[in-house]
Amino acid sequence: MIDRSPLPAQNTCSALEVSRTAYYQWKNSAPKPDIDAPVLAKIREIAGEFSRYGYRRVTKELYRREFVVNHKRVHRLMKQNGLLVKCKRLTPKTTNSNHSLQRYPNLAEKANEQAINQVWVADITYVRILDEFAYLALIMDRFSRKILGWELSRNVDANLTLTALKMAVISRGKEMVRRCIHHSDHGVQYLCGQYIQALKELGMLPSMGEVGNSYDNAHAESLNKTIKNEEVWINEYETFEEAYESIARFVRIYNGKRLHSSIGYVPPNEFEQQKLNTGEVS
Repeated sequence: MIDRSPLPAQNTCSALEVSRTAYYQWKNSAPKPDIDAPVLAKIREIAGEFSRYGYRRVTKELYRREFVVNHKRVHRLMKQNGLLVKCKRLTPKTTNSNHSLQRYPNLAEKANEQAINQVWVADITYVRILDEFAYLALIMDRFSRKILGWELSRNVDANLTLTALKMAVISRGKEMVRRCIHHSDHGVQYLCGQYIQALKELGMLPSMGEVGNSYDNAHAESLNKTIKNEEVWINEYETFEEAYESIARFVRIYNGKRLHSSIGYVPPNEFEQQKLNTGEVS
Protein backbone atom coordinates (compact mmCIF):
# COMPACT_ATOMS: atom_id res chain seq x y z
CA MET A 1 0.00 0.00 0.00
CA ILE A 2 1.40 3.39 -1.02
CA ASP A 3 1.67 5.99 1.74
CA ARG A 4 0.19 9.18 0.27
CA SER A 5 0.45 11.31 3.43
CA PRO A 6 2.24 14.64 2.85
CA LEU A 7 5.96 14.73 3.47
CA PRO A 8 7.29 16.90 6.30
CA ALA A 9 8.51 20.29 5.09
CA GLN A 10 12.11 19.42 5.92
CA ASN A 11 12.02 16.30 3.71
CA THR A 12 10.36 18.23 0.88
CA CYS A 13 13.01 20.94 1.00
CA SER A 14 15.83 18.36 1.00
CA ALA A 15 14.33 16.55 -1.96
CA LEU A 16 13.95 19.78 -3.95
CA GLU A 17 17.27 21.18 -2.75
CA VAL A 18 15.74 24.46 -1.57
CA SER A 19 15.93 26.23 1.76
CA ARG A 20 13.01 26.07 4.18
CA THR A 21 12.79 29.88 4.05
CA ALA A 22 12.34 29.81 0.26
CA TYR A 23 9.78 27.02 0.58
CA TYR A 24 7.61 28.91 3.07
CA GLN A 25 7.87 32.12 1.05
CA TRP A 26 6.57 30.21 -1.97
CA LYS A 27 3.83 28.52 0.07
CA ASN A 28 2.62 31.75 1.66
CA SER A 29 2.63 33.59 -1.68
CA ALA A 30 0.22 31.13 -3.21
CA PRO A 31 -3.05 32.87 -4.11
CA LYS A 32 -5.83 32.45 -1.53
CA PRO A 33 -9.48 32.22 -2.44
CA ASP A 34 -11.30 35.57 -2.13
CA ILE A 35 -14.24 34.72 0.10
CA ASP A 36 -15.68 38.21 -0.39
CA ALA A 37 -15.76 37.98 -4.18
CA PRO A 38 -19.19 36.34 -4.58
CA VAL A 39 -20.78 38.71 -2.08
CA LEU A 40 -19.15 41.78 -3.63
CA ALA A 41 -20.31 40.71 -7.09
CA LYS A 42 -23.87 40.46 -5.83
CA ILE A 43 -23.56 43.83 -4.05
CA ARG A 44 -22.38 45.43 -7.31
CA GLU A 45 -25.34 43.87 -9.09
CA ILE A 46 -27.78 45.33 -6.56
CA ALA A 47 -26.06 48.72 -6.56
CA GLY A 48 -26.38 48.78 -10.33
CA GLU A 49 -30.14 48.25 -10.08
CA PHE A 50 -30.72 50.49 -7.06
CA SER A 51 -28.14 53.26 -7.09
CA ARG A 52 -29.56 55.03 -4.01
CA TYR A 53 -29.62 51.97 -1.75
CA GLY A 54 -27.64 52.27 1.48
CA TYR A 55 -25.88 49.29 3.00
CA ARG A 56 -28.85 48.24 5.13
CA ARG A 57 -31.18 48.04 2.15
CA VAL A 58 -28.48 46.19 0.20
CA THR A 59 -28.23 43.73 3.10
CA LYS A 60 -31.99 43.18 3.00
CA GLU A 61 -31.89 42.67 -0.78
CA LEU A 62 -29.02 40.18 -0.43
CA TYR A 63 -31.17 38.22 2.00
CA ARG A 64 -34.03 38.20 -0.52
CA ARG A 65 -31.57 36.77 -3.04
CA GLU A 66 -30.55 34.03 -0.57
CA PHE A 67 -27.26 35.67 0.45
CA VAL A 68 -27.29 35.82 4.25
CA VAL A 69 -24.59 38.38 5.08
CA ASN A 70 -24.02 40.51 8.17
CA HIS A 71 -24.77 44.20 7.56
CA LYS A 72 -21.35 45.20 8.96
CA ARG A 73 -19.63 43.09 6.30
CA VAL A 74 -21.80 44.68 3.62
CA HIS A 75 -20.91 48.14 4.94
CA ARG A 76 -17.18 47.27 4.87
CA LEU A 77 -17.28 45.94 1.31
CA MET A 78 -19.31 48.88 0.03
CA LYS A 79 -16.97 51.35 1.74
CA GLN A 80 -13.83 49.62 0.43
CA ASN A 81 -15.20 49.63 -3.12
CA GLY A 82 -16.68 53.12 -3.21
CA LEU A 83 -20.27 51.90 -3.30
CA LEU A 84 -21.67 53.79 -0.33
CA VAL A 85 -24.28 56.36 -1.23
CA LYS A 86 -23.13 59.93 -0.67
CA CYS A 87 -26.11 62.06 0.28
CA LYS A 88 -26.29 65.80 0.48
CA ARG A 89 -27.52 65.98 4.02
CA LEU A 90 -29.69 68.80 5.21
CA THR A 91 -28.98 70.08 8.69
CA PRO A 92 -32.15 70.93 10.59
CA LYS A 93 -32.09 73.79 13.04
CA THR A 94 -32.24 72.63 16.65
CA THR A 95 -31.79 75.97 18.44
CA ASN A 96 -34.05 78.99 18.17
CA SER A 97 -32.41 81.87 20.04
CA ASN A 98 -34.50 84.55 18.37
CA HIS A 99 -36.93 85.26 21.18
CA SER A 100 -37.58 87.74 23.99
CA LEU A 101 -37.50 85.25 26.87
CA GLN A 102 -35.32 86.03 29.88
CA ARG A 103 -31.70 84.97 29.49
CA TYR A 104 -29.45 83.74 32.28
CA PRO A 105 -25.73 84.28 32.95
CA ASN A 106 -23.05 81.67 32.35
CA LEU A 107 -22.55 80.11 35.78
CA ALA A 108 -20.79 77.02 34.42
CA GLU A 109 -17.90 79.01 32.97
CA LYS A 110 -16.21 79.57 36.34
CA ALA A 111 -17.51 76.49 38.10
CA ASN A 112 -14.82 74.07 39.23
CA GLU A 113 -16.87 71.01 40.04
CA GLN A 114 -15.28 68.45 42.36
CA ALA A 115 -18.17 65.99 42.49
CA ILE A 116 -21.23 64.86 40.59
CA ASN A 117 -24.43 66.93 40.47
CA GLN A 118 -22.61 70.25 40.54
CA VAL A 119 -22.82 71.02 36.81
CA TRP A 120 -25.11 69.40 34.27
CA VAL A 121 -24.87 70.27 30.57
CA ALA A 122 -27.76 69.95 28.13
CA ASP A 123 -28.14 70.19 24.38
CA ILE A 124 -30.22 69.06 21.40
CA THR A 125 -29.00 67.47 18.19
CA TYR A 126 -30.71 65.82 15.23
CA VAL A 127 -30.91 62.23 14.03
CA ARG A 128 -31.71 61.31 10.42
CA ILE A 129 -34.28 58.57 9.84
CA LEU A 130 -34.67 57.82 6.11
CA ASP A 131 -36.43 60.94 4.77
CA GLU A 132 -37.22 62.62 8.09
CA PHE A 133 -35.44 63.93 11.16
CA ALA A 134 -35.83 63.21 14.84
CA TYR A 135 -34.40 65.29 17.65
CA LEU A 136 -32.25 64.03 20.50
CA ALA A 137 -32.09 65.90 23.82
CA LEU A 138 -29.24 64.98 26.17
CA ILE A 139 -28.22 65.85 29.72
CA MET A 140 -24.74 64.94 30.99
CA ASP A 141 -22.98 65.35 34.32
CA ARG A 142 -19.92 67.41 33.45
CA PHE A 143 -17.83 65.94 36.29
CA SER A 144 -18.28 62.25 35.46
CA ARG A 145 -19.34 62.60 31.79
CA LYS A 146 -22.27 60.30 32.48
CA ILE A 147 -25.39 60.66 30.35
CA LEU A 148 -28.14 61.14 32.92
CA GLY A 149 -31.15 61.80 30.74
CA TRP A 150 -32.12 61.72 27.09
CA GLU A 151 -35.15 61.70 24.83
CA LEU A 152 -35.73 61.21 21.11
CA SER A 153 -38.75 62.88 19.50
CA ARG A 154 -40.05 63.92 16.12
CA ASN A 155 -40.77 67.35 17.63
CA VAL A 156 -38.23 69.82 18.95
CA ASP A 157 -40.23 71.37 21.76
CA ALA A 158 -40.43 71.70 25.54
CA ASN A 159 -41.74 68.14 25.95
CA LEU A 160 -38.49 66.88 24.41
CA THR A 161 -36.23 68.67 26.89
CA LEU A 162 -38.54 68.17 29.87
CA THR A 163 -38.59 64.39 29.33
CA ALA A 164 -34.79 64.29 29.27
CA LEU A 165 -34.69 66.41 32.43
CA LYS A 166 -37.18 64.13 34.19
CA MET A 167 -35.06 61.07 33.37
CA ALA A 168 -31.93 62.80 34.68
CA VAL A 169 -33.59 63.82 37.94
CA ILE A 170 -34.99 60.32 38.50
CA SER A 171 -31.52 58.84 37.96
CA ARG A 172 -30.02 61.07 40.67
CA GLY A 173 -32.92 61.81 43.01
CA LYS A 174 -34.57 65.19 43.59
CA GLU A 175 -32.73 65.75 46.87
CA MET A 176 -29.36 65.46 45.11
CA VAL A 177 -29.82 68.16 42.46
CA ARG A 178 -30.50 71.27 44.54
CA ARG A 179 -28.02 74.05 43.70
CA CYS A 180 -26.82 72.06 40.68
CA ILE A 181 -25.99 74.30 37.70
CA HIS A 182 -27.98 73.41 34.58
CA HIS A 183 -26.05 74.73 31.58
CA SER A 184 -27.47 74.97 28.06
CA ASP A 185 -27.71 77.26 25.06
CA HIS A 186 -30.34 79.99 24.68
CA GLY A 187 -32.78 77.76 22.82
CA VAL A 188 -36.44 78.41 23.48
CA GLN A 189 -36.82 74.79 24.62
CA TYR A 190 -34.62 75.61 27.64
CA LEU A 191 -35.90 79.13 28.30
CA CYS A 192 -39.63 78.56 28.02
CA GLY A 193 -41.74 78.96 31.13
CA GLN A 194 -42.33 75.22 31.61
CA TYR A 195 -38.65 74.35 31.63
CA ILE A 196 -37.47 77.23 33.79
CA GLN A 197 -40.27 76.52 36.26
CA ALA A 198 -39.18 72.88 36.45
CA LEU A 199 -35.59 73.93 37.20
CA LYS A 200 -36.70 76.36 39.90
CA GLU A 201 -38.93 73.77 41.56
CA LEU A 202 -35.94 71.43 41.69
CA GLY A 203 -33.72 74.16 43.12
CA MET A 204 -31.42 74.02 40.07
CA LEU A 205 -29.61 77.07 38.72
CA PRO A 206 -30.14 77.95 35.02
CA SER A 207 -26.91 78.82 33.19
CA MET A 208 -26.42 79.71 29.53
CA GLY A 209 -23.60 80.52 27.16
CA GLU A 210 -23.44 83.31 24.61
CA VAL A 211 -25.67 83.13 21.57
CA GLY A 212 -23.83 81.55 18.64
CA ASN A 213 -20.82 80.45 20.71
CA SER A 214 -20.71 76.64 20.76
CA TYR A 215 -17.54 76.71 22.89
CA ASP A 216 -19.66 77.92 25.81
CA ASN A 217 -21.25 74.47 25.87
CA ALA A 218 -18.27 72.51 24.60
CA HIS A 219 -18.82 69.41 26.73
CA ALA A 220 -22.36 68.95 25.44
CA GLU A 221 -21.21 69.61 21.87
CA SER A 222 -18.47 67.00 22.32
CA LEU A 223 -21.05 64.46 23.51
CA ASN A 224 -23.19 65.20 20.44
CA LYS A 225 -20.16 64.59 18.21
CA THR A 226 -19.38 61.29 19.93
CA ILE A 227 -22.92 60.00 19.45
CA LYS A 228 -22.93 61.11 15.80
CA ASN A 229 -19.54 59.52 15.02
CA GLU A 230 -19.96 56.28 16.95
CA GLU A 231 -23.67 55.61 16.51
CA VAL A 232 -25.81 57.82 14.29
CA TRP A 233 -23.60 58.31 11.23
CA ILE A 234 -22.64 54.64 10.89
CA ASN A 235 -26.26 53.51 10.80
CA GLU A 236 -29.23 54.00 8.53
CA TYR A 237 -32.32 53.98 10.70
CA GLU A 238 -35.37 52.86 8.79
CA THR A 239 -37.88 53.62 11.54
CA PHE A 240 -38.16 55.92 14.53
CA GLU A 241 -38.41 52.86 16.79
CA GLU A 242 -35.14 51.46 15.42
CA ALA A 243 -33.38 54.76 16.07
CA TYR A 244 -34.75 54.93 19.61
CA GLU A 245 -33.66 51.39 20.48
CA SER A 246 -30.20 51.88 18.95
CA ILE A 247 -29.58 55.12 20.82
CA ALA A 248 -30.81 53.56 24.08
CA ARG A 249 -28.31 50.75 23.57
CA PHE A 250 -25.53 53.24 22.82
CA VAL A 251 -26.26 55.23 26.01
CA ARG A 252 -25.95 52.03 28.06
CA ILE A 253 -22.62 51.22 26.39
CA TYR A 254 -21.41 54.82 26.73
CA ASN A 255 -22.10 54.91 30.47
CA GLY A 256 -21.13 51.36 31.27
CA LYS A 257 -18.36 50.26 28.91
CA ARG A 258 -16.96 53.05 26.71
CA LEU A 259 -13.61 54.38 27.93
CA HIS A 260 -13.53 58.16 28.35
CA SER A 261 -10.18 59.92 28.01
CA SER A 262 -11.00 62.90 30.23
CA ILE A 263 -11.77 60.72 33.27
CA GLY A 264 -8.76 58.43 33.09
CA TYR A 265 -9.89 56.05 30.36
CA VAL A 266 -12.65 54.41 32.38
CA PRO A 267 -16.42 54.38 31.72
CA PRO A 268 -18.50 57.04 33.54
CA ASN A 269 -20.22 54.46 35.75
CA GLU A 270 -16.87 53.08 36.89
CA PHE A 271 -15.51 56.58 37.44
CA GLU A 272 -18.42 57.46 39.70
CA GLN A 273 -18.01 54.19 41.60
CA GLN A 274 -14.33 54.96 42.13
CA LYS A 275 -15.23 58.35 43.58
CA LEU A 276 -17.89 56.74 45.76
CA ASN A 277 -15.37 54.24 47.10
CA THR A 278 -12.93 57.01 48.00
CA GLY A 279 -15.63 59.12 49.62
CA GLU A 280 -15.51 61.83 46.95
CA VAL A 281 -19.09 61.16 45.88
CA SER A 282 -21.90 60.70 48.37
